[in-house]
Amino acid sequence: MPDQNFAEFASALEFQDIPEGVRQTLRRSFYDCLGVAAVGSTTEMAGIAQRCALALYAPGNAGSSRVLMSGHLVSPVGAAMAGAFMVDSIDAHDGSSPCRGHAGSAAFPALLAVADSRSERDALDGQQFAVALASSYEVSYRAGLAQHASCADYHTSGAWTSVGVAVGAALLLGCDAEQIRHAAGIGEYHGPRSQMMRCIDRPSMLRDGVGWGSPSGVNGAYMASMGFTGAPALTCEGQEAKPFWDDLGASWRVEEQTHFKAYPCCRWAHPAIDSVLHLMQVHSFQINQVQKISIKTFHYATRLAGVRPANLDEFSYSICFPVALAIIKGKIGVEELKASILRDPEILQLSERIELIDDVEMTRISIDKRWAQVNIYLNDGRVLEDAPRSARGDPDDPISDDELQIKYHQFADAVLGRERAVELQQLAAQFDQLDKRDFSRLLDLSLSKPAS
Repeated sequence: MPDQNFAEFASALEFQDIPEGVRQTLRRSFYDCLGVAAVGSTTEMAGIAQRCALALYAPGNAGSSRVLMSGHLVSPVGAAMAGAFMVDSIDAHDGSSPCRGHAGSAAFPALLAVADSRSERDALDGQQFAVALASSYEVSYRAGLAQHASCADYHTSGAWTSVGVAVGAALLLGCDAEQIRHAAGIGEYHGPRSQMMRCIDRPSMLRDGVGWGSPSGVNGAYMASMGFTGAPALTCEGQEAKPFWDDLGASWRVEEQTHFKAYPCCRWAHPAIDSVLHLMQVHSFQINQVQKISIKTFHYATRLAGVRPANLDEFSYSICFPVALAIIKGKIGVEELKASILRDPEILQLSERIELIDDVEMTRISIDKRWAQVNIYLNDGRVLEDAPRSARGDPDDPISDDELQIKYHQFADAVLGRERAVELQQLAAQFDQLDKRDFSRLLDLSLSKPAS
């Protein structure tokens, strides 16, 4: 075990210990996640999850929490579950390519739920929440790296975010270092070791596992606070995990790894989408001139093979259709998520002319980034060839603040109304500087039901 283990690190962390780069990443993640939650709240998947939370997770001695973008009162565990499914219903939230998944879609719904359950007398300010959020992200990423290095199967984000969520929630509950160890162990043991490629091959509302990873972490924190034992979490304290924790506190994976998405679909499709949009800008051609499109990409991505997605789940886990959609519409935003788009004959015809090629070199280099190389073949014999690309949005190729805010408003304004969406974004973008009153306002805007 390192001289300072993860639980000691989290319990001793103070706001001033969090580097500015980490704070800035979390500010961007905050409003980006809320924008995704806003449009996600309109999906069938979110609606079902909320009805389940209301049926199964009534408020109790732990207090009540409002579900994201809903106002429905349930237990903190129920609010974490419903909120995580809501964010996960639109595949546009932040993530980590080295971890092959997403921390924010689990952490934000969980920690907002626990924060909301606190009494007015014990209300949080932004700095307190930032400490819990930073700990949750950092532990999630490191646990995810350790898990992927030690497990042959490709597990969902829910499998490792359950650990980070448990740590962040335990901090908000006032747990000490030993209780945090047990919370992480409970979260890891009961978290979903769900198979990601099962949902890639057969898309459904199960998505990335955070719908159960998030409440598992919250549940672990409450159980540990009441004396339940569960340590050690092997992704944090096992011998195989040790290399991923040795520099804890000296460097932050949050700042080094967090990426942001330009499009609301699996990031494995993003380099190909970027590529075809670039080729359309550089070359002048009409859609009816396209004979076929070939996309060389890494092995896992070739399993996103849905050409004619029947629903939003299948759209999220496909490449051919989003690429065809980008060519036909010139973009992929909230308007392109409507069910009618899935039946557009022009998009479907082009989607059927796209070929995914399992490329050894793309697989070899798609470790910390996701790569693809696109050729567009025209009827006149020309081949429009683009250089290999990785998806935009990584720390070394970032999406600008302006672009991220435009994306947020595209998602949030129609659901929340422009005035509320603007205030919510402004508060989230400075959440770590808010006093108790303003942080309470941020909670209200995030968790109350939008005006009809």
